[in-house]
Order: sequence, then C-alpha cells, then structure tokens
Amino acid sequence: MSHEAHPAVESELGDYTADRRMIFISGLAIIVGALGAVLAWFLYRLIMLATNIFYFGHVTAQYADPAASPFGWKAIFVPVIGGLIVGLIARYGSAAIRGHGMPEAIEAVLLRGARVQPRLTILKPLATAIAIGSGGPFGAEGPIIMTGGSVGSLIAQLLRMSDAERTTLLVAGASAGMSATFLSPISAILLAVELLLFEWRPRSLVPVAIASVTAAALRRLLLGAGPVFPMPSTNITIPENTMPLAILVGLVIGFAAILLSRFLYRCEDFFEKLPVHWMWWPAIGGLVVGIGGYFYPPALGIGYNVIQKLLLGDYTWHVIIGVIVVKSIIWIVSLSSGTSGGILAPMLLIGGAMGAALGHVLPFLANGAWPMVAMAAMLAGAIGAPLTSAMLVVELTHNSGLLLPVLLACVVSYGLNVLLQKRSILTERLSRRGHHLSREYGVDPMEMVIVSQAMHTSLFALPATATRQEAANWLKRMEERGPEAWSHWQRLFPIVDKDGKLLAILTRTQMMNSARQADLTQPLINDASRSPKVVSPGDTLRMVAASMAESKFTRYPVVDGDRRLLGIITIEDLLVARTKQISRESSRERALRIRWPFSSANEAQDLPGAPAAEKEIAALDGE
Repeated sequence: MSHEAHPAVESELGDYTADRRMIFISGLAIIVGALGAVLAWFLYRLIMLATNIFYFGHVTAQYADPAASPFGWKAIFVPVIGGLIVGLIARYGSAAIRGHGMPEAIEAVLLRGARVQPRLTILKPLATAIAIGSGGPFGAEGPIIMTGGSVGSLIAQLLRMSDAERTTLLVAGASAGMSATFLSPISAILLAVELLLFEWRPRSLVPVAIASVTAAALRRLLLGAGPVFPMPSTNITIPENTMPLAILVGLVIGFAAILLSRFLYRCEDFFEKLPVHWMWWPAIGGLVVGIGGYFYPPALGIGYNVIQKLLLGDYTWHVIIGVIVVKSIIWIVSLSSGTSGGILAPMLLIGGAMGAALGHVLPFLANGAWPMVAMAAMLAGAIGAPLTSAMLVVELTHNSGLLLPVLLACVVSYGLNVLLQKRSILTERLSRRGHHLSREYGVDPMEMVIVSQAMHTSLFALPATATRQEAANWLKRMEERGPEAWSHWQRLFPIVDKDGKLLAILTRTQMMNSARQADLTQPLINDASRSPKVVSPGDTLRMVAASMAESKFTRYPVVDGDRRLLGIITIEDLLVARTKQISRESSRERALRIRWPFSSANEAQDLPGAPAAEKEIAALDGE
C-alpha cells in the first residue's frame, strides 16, 4: 500500500498545552505568595531576635549589627554555640535543613516529586535564624526560598495533584520567598525559569508569576516599599569605553566565581574526611567564623549594611580587603560545614567588593557603578543565571541606568563559567550524589515533527475477505526467504475494506498463529483485533511517544478522519525527529555564495538551496 504524506489537519494542536487547571493552580498561587511574604517578614524578625539574644543579651526583634557587640573577644564563641544548636536541629529534627536552600529545592523538584517534609516549614527558618543570628555570614534568601517552597509543596500534597502541579506550587512558593525578601518580583520569576522549573510553559509560568507579584505587593506592607539597597540613579550617558570594560569585569569576576565554587567544594571534601559526626561540623565552622569576625566584625551576619556602603561609594581598602579575604573565607568554611544559610547576599557582597577594587583602576563611571556591575556578574557566574542576576541588582537598587554594562558583564561571566566548569555552585552537590542535571532547555524535537512526516506508507495490507490461507501463504514466503525477511519493519498487518478503511489489525504473532490453524478457510478478521489503537497523521511524534509509553505498544496504524488507512508509525520512526535535530546542530554548510559582480535576481537558482526552496514553495502552492 502506498499513500502520500498527509498534512496536519487536527485542530487540537496549538502553541500551548495549558488547560483550565492552570486557573485553579493560579488561585492557589495567590495563597502561596501571601504566605511567602509573611514567612519572609517572620524570618527577618526571627534573625534580628536571634542576633539580639546572641550578641547583646536583649530579647527584641529590632535591627542589630553583630559588629557592634560589646562582648569583645568572647564573641568568637558565639558562632560556635549557634553552630552547635544548628547541628542538633539537623541531627534530631531534619538533616534537610543543612545547606543554603536552592540545591535542596532543585533536588525536591527533580528527585522527590516536589514532596518536601512539612517539618521543614518550621525547622528551616529556625535553623537559619540561629545560624545567621549567631554571626553566620549568610543571607536569608536561600532558606526562605526553601521555606516558601515547602509551604507550596505542603499545600499541594494536601490536595489531589500531579507531580507537575506540585512542582509548580513548590516553585511558586520559592519565588514568592525571594520576591518578598528582596522586593524583586521580576528576578524571582526569572530565577524560577532559569533554575527551578526546568520548563517554560504557561501552566507553570503563570502561577509562579502570580505568586511572585502577590508576595512583592504584600511585602510592601510588611517591610516597606523602597529598594533594599537604594543608590542614586545613574542618569549620565554611558561612555563608549564602558562596554569593553564591562566585558573585562565579567571575565575577572567570572574567574573569581569559579575559584570560589572550587574552594567551597574542596572545603566540603575536608569536612567529609573529619573523624567526627557531621552534627559537630557547624560548630567547627562556627569557630572559624568567630575568629574571622574578631579580626573583621563587618564580615559577620547578613552584611546588607556593607553592600549598601559599596553601592554608595562609601568604602575604603579596609572594607574591600576585609570582605574579599575574611568574608570569603568564613562564608566558604561555614557553608561547607553544613549549616543553614543563603548564598545570594554573600555572593553579592563579595562581588561588590571585587568591583570596588577594580574601580580603583577602571575609569570612574558613577558612585557604586563598578561594584553594582561586579556583584551581578559574580552572582551570574556562580549560580548560572545571568538574566536573574542582572534584573536582581536593578530591582535591589532601582538603578536601571547601568543595565547595559550589568547585563553584558553577567553574560560574559556566565559564558566563561559554562565553558570552564561543568557544574555550578548549585548543582555540584547533586552531581556528587550521583544525579545528572541538564540545565539546557529547548523545544522537544518530537514536537516539531508530525506523524505524516515519519510514517511508513508502503506496506502490506489485507482485504476484508482474506482468509487464514493468505496468512499461511505469507508465512510460507517468509520462511522461504530466510532470516532476512524477518528483519522487515512491518509487524502490524491491517485489514481494510474496499474503500481503504481500517477494520482490524493482526500482529506478526497473530498472523503466524492463524497460518498454523487446521481450518484455513476461516476469515482472517476473526483472529484480528477489531478495536486497535490508532493515531492520526497530524499528531506529533511526542504525542505518539507518550501513547506508546502508556500502552506499551510500539507501532500504530495511521488513519484519517474517515478511518482510511494511511500508513503505520513505529517506535523506530520516532528517531526521525532526533535525526533532524542532530543534522540541524552538526551539519555545516555554506548557504550563500557572494559572486562578483553580484548576482541578479534571476540567478537566485544558482545559489545553494534555491532549487529545494523553490520546489517546496511549489509543493505548498499545490496544496
């Protein structure tokens, strides 16, 4: 049987696959977003309460700076006490509180079906408040991302939802946490896309965006509406040499991000070799934090006030060296010890200090300009999220005048890390646990090819009047031809009426069984399956692959709307899409030749590819 490939005629195919469930999930995302804002406010107050208790002996949730503690050298042991408490919580509460939050969120999405332990909603912010309040050099954003995600996951687990829907609500909660912490709804959405969702679909993007915006709106009421790090807007015209210098900053900071990441995991390896239980590691890391804080007290705690000074240009070499050396060391050691704390604020601070150092040799642009560019580049290189990083510093400062050099430095730093480092600071830990993670997103090639472009149209079909004798004749021919005949692709044998409509199908095994029956005069259709699973010529190969995975069948008849048989699609035919993708990415050719003198319009057919293009246009006109 032979039939020309049919065009896609199905009206159900479209750009998107979202359905009405998206509205329901979006409604839940509003609740998740509101809870995320409340949790961010609560965690901030809890950190301040812990800071006052540890460093000042006061029971109050007002702002407190560990650097102003009156304890003197005794303050060295405060982080040790905090680390010991965090270790006890991790061992006897939940080991999942260890770490900075985002790798744990990624792991929950990819490996645990977006299921997070409910106890994390309480234990993670508690451990974080103790770790940071006792001097830990962390930010609150990573833990609040994980806490917000656990709230979204908890709500989803209480309802009847799919894995994908639980993931959406988990990521919605995580984005809400970041949005409320930094008042950064756009970068929180980008963070979800670049790091957490592992897809770009309306079904997940819309609820996540709604949760992020809800959290930012409520955060204005709880923590204020101004930027987290206000700085004067850069309204000057950017000089011509700024963009090449931004590339230089991106390269320098990109290398620094690679070094920080490698030192971090070398330090983790060191703790893994210690002959003591991991419960004691945060206390050991706390001792290093205490010693570092004694020599440079501003390195303790979140460090928002130091970031603010860098962005205002209010810094000295003492601040720059203190942050680059002391902050980096105590942050790496403490995080490696398995305590609880975020990485975004420390990376911004370290990057900002490096930008301030570079600002002494680069042309002056504006107060805080190079620190702003460098802190964004550091974050982009470290976590592998250039768009999130660029937008985050703009939302943190409300200074969009430097967006172009910021974005360029982010992309350069990101590109350098992609080329020189297989994993980011967020995914290395998962890789060490034996899990492979790919962060490259693209349209599934099987979505781009339809059945009519891949199916077999030259096949052996049987008439409705066929008897078992015809099956016996077929089997005899196959046995005469030998082993080569059995390797043929066709393993389904359609039975059609005089109009070509599909009535039933037989598998190769059914054909062989019919051929070996005693009574060969019986109609063959009696041995066939009369309600076979079929596909249409306009279905995508992805739809066929999903159907095959569900039904365990590896080949289907292809029929049109009138059930006329058009061909057969097999599991091997699905490779057509992958073959096209490989060819698209690896086949290099010169598509245009420049002639001298230049070719006229009527010579277009001499250009490579022109005949094929004209042939395709003619075919389209014929349709």
